[in-house]
Amino acid sequence: MRLTAILRQHTPLIRFLGKRTFPKEADHTPHPHPASPTHSLPESFASYRQNAVQHGSLKGPQTSTSPPSTPKPSGSAAAQSSGAYGAVGGRSGRQLGDVRPKDGEVWDRSELPQRFRRTPFSEAEIEAIESGGATLTW
Repeated sequence: MRLTAILRQHTPLIRFLGKRTFPKEADHTPHPHPASPTHSLPESFASYRQNAVQHGSLKGPQTSTSPPSTPKPSGSAAAQSSGAYGAVGGRSGRQLGDVRPKDGEVWDRSELPQRFRRTPFSEAEIEAIESGGATLTW
């Protein structure tokens, strides 16, 4: 058997027309999203965090008293400050306050009326899924 000494080079299958050009000037300044309800940017990330909501309020309970002091684990000074973890990671769930859904809101589909819940699969559907549709006859 004779081996050929051909050097192969990868040739892409896609071909672009013209020379690659990049814009000389591009505007990289932050701007609000077109679908933003306020059409404005927050002044800072800290002011954004004051109004952010994820799995309950990030601000914590809305009381004028400060939370009771708890012993803090040893570590860096930044990790020991109460603001280092934010309102959620720095406090217990009880200190965060009530996170029950408001009127008209539900957390799970099983809490919805029966007409909006998932319908269970029938035996024929289960068989069709398990067989990949091979046993399905029309």
